[in-house]
Amino acid sequence: MRKQPISPVTDPLQFRAIGLVRGTYRSDGPDSFTTGIIHATDDTRLEAVLLGRVIHLVRRYVDLEQPHLWVCYPRNRDKDKDRLHLQVMGIWEPSLLDRADEAPQDARAPKDIEPPDGYFSVRGELMFTDPETQQLVVKIRQQPRVNTTKRARNFKLMLHGVVPPRALRHFLNLDLKRHGQSLHVEHYDVIQFMARGRFGRGQGERGRMPHGRRPVGRPFEPGASVRPARPRQGVLKRFNSEA
Repeated sequence: MRKQPISPVTDPLQFRAIGLVRGTYRSDGPDSFTTGIIHATDDTRLEAVLLGRVIHLVRRYVDLEQPHLWVCYPRNRDKDKDRLHLQVMGIWEPSLLDRADEAPQDARAPKDIEPPDGYFSVRGELMFTDPETQQLVVKIRQQPRVNTTKRARNFKLMLHGVVPPRALRHFLNLDLKRHGQSLHVEHYDVIQFMARGRFGRGQGERGRMPHGRRPVGRPFEPGASVRPARPRQGVLKRFNSEA
């Protein structure tokens, strides 16, 4: 994170969901420092939890009275898919990181680089899309943790934007912008079709395709004529119950 808050992609099929939120962090209280609220610069109050090494960094070096640019993993609330829940894994403040790590001067990031507040990068498999309501669901496969026997859990994100149904079951790279409690698609690239069982059982279960159709095996052709398919009633309800 020293040179840039979001690392470049190292694999064409690298799953991820990460983004930036500027605001002030307020914990729920002295007995629950790791859970709280990020009061964003647009006055949105976002539920948040601090993860791992950032806890020590925040306790020791961060002035919580000032706004900071937080590096976060986005999630949807289990009972309310329209609300974001942020897992804070870092803070973008090169001078602060240098002081905490005692890095040499030449290792510091240029001070004139300012990452965009509200930018999120999501890479995953498109599971549902409805151009009429401008809603889509992307499934992200988490990397297994080191030194653990537990399987990595998949999770789904509800996003807003227009992606044609022909892109279903394809791996997408999406550039998103946060608006309040939701993430909106600004740009997307279709990477490749995800064959059923591409990662094996337990590493990314495929599930059923919305609209009751088999996935199309041919590659997605950008700019091709697409007839939007109307989603079967209850698709979003099933997503809410499965996520």
